[in-house]
Amino acid sequence: MSPENRLNRITTDAMCVGCGMCQSIAGPDKVRVPLTTTGYERPIAQASLDHETVDRIYAVCPGVRVNGLPGREIDAETTIDHVWGPLKRTIRSWAGDPAVRHLGATGGVLTALAIYLLESRRVDFILHARESKSNPLGGEQHLSFTREDVLTGSGSRYGPTAVLIDIADVLDRNQPFAFIGKPCDISALRNLARVDLRVDDLCQYMLTPVCGGYKEPRAMLKTLTQDMGITGGVEELAAFRYRGNGCPGPTRAETKDGKVTEITYLDLWGASSADWSLPFRCKVCPDGIGESADIAAADTWPGGSPSAEMVEPGADDGTNAIMARTNRGLELMEAAIADGALAYECDVTPRDMDTYQTHQVNKKHGVWARYVGLKNAGQLYPETDGLRIADLAREQSLTFNLAQARGARERARQGRASEQSPVEGKLQ
Repeated sequence: MSPENRLNRITTDAMCVGCGMCQSIAGPDKVRVPLTTTGYERPIAQASLDHETVDRIYAVCPGVRVNGLPGREIDAETTIDHVWGPLKRTIRSWAGDPAVRHLGATGGVLTALAIYLLESRRVDFILHARESKSNPLGGEQHLSFTREDVLTGSGSRYGPTAVLIDIADVLDRNQPFAFIGKPCDISALRNLARVDLRVDDLCQYMLTPVCGGYKEPRAMLKTLTQDMGITGGVEELAAFRYRGNGCPGPTRAETKDGKVTEITYLDLWGASSADWSLPFRCKVCPDGIGESADIAAADTWPGGSPSAEMVEPGADDGTNAIMARTNRGLELMEAAIADGALAYECDVTPRDMDTYQTHQVNKKHGVWARYVGLKNAGQLYPETDGLRIADLAREQSLTFNLAQARGARERARQGRASEQSPVEGKLQ
């Protein structure tokens, strides 16, 4: 297989997460990660590649390599829960500033921590995502140096966001920073740290939301045009916000001619995870819970989704569960509480987390068997280490594991676990 086809296979086998790391590894003269006709951001070779370059990409790509927390971050005081991984302390919390709590996606915890890191001068800037100027349904990489910068990126981005597209340039700044990204983005950065020592020297904190995935671009476009009445599609948008301004807050579209349309979180996603339309890679994610982050923040709705009453304006002020996984994360969490950046409600257990994030538990139980199915179908799947997925599979029934494996194999054989080769352009 040619180097170009090896790179392309990450996309066609539906393993690409769109983080942009491959562009930074190879350089934009060789690989670019633009928006494509599928609505995803995907790598496209710009020149002939060699196998050495593609080997370097495979070594760091979170589509095909996802590991747990590095061993150096785990000590005798670390609890390793079979489902939830390394834990120092888990609490229920929210932003100490009521305005930040209201603006943030849930309780504003990650926004509050980003502001606290800057204002306490622990870091020089935050590398994170904000709304894309060219594609408001997606996001773009952003460096924040002030509270105001951080607030422009508040609220979840449930769309394509290549937040690591120029991580080499970020590291070249030689300044201490914190990174906030999806768990798969954290995995990419941890992978890079094995080959670029500057990551551990400069990236002082890695923070993540617990992630259930994002809506397939074509399904999201359908929501925009049919459910929200923005018939002109993305080109008509001036701004788009998925959640925030309450918990979870409205999904809000603003058009260039001043029209505003809002729908509820349940209108966007449905009442349960069974209603979600996700990219295939999200369905077989081994680590939606951010095991390799210093801190992971989660929603705390019983059963994993809000009730109809909870999505009414003003019904829920927003509460996060925060998992501190490292000593660094624990110190940050407790300092932020002591200084008022975070409010503390109570400590919670991993079994509490099971009730808040039932879909994460179900996925963690089934993902090893799904990989068996993909392997039998001859498809790529993520190599993992330190995530206990084989151990969790052994705890499940043979009937359950066979169903998961056969389902993944059949999806692959039917072409439902693949994407077309990427072509740069507008969603078609």
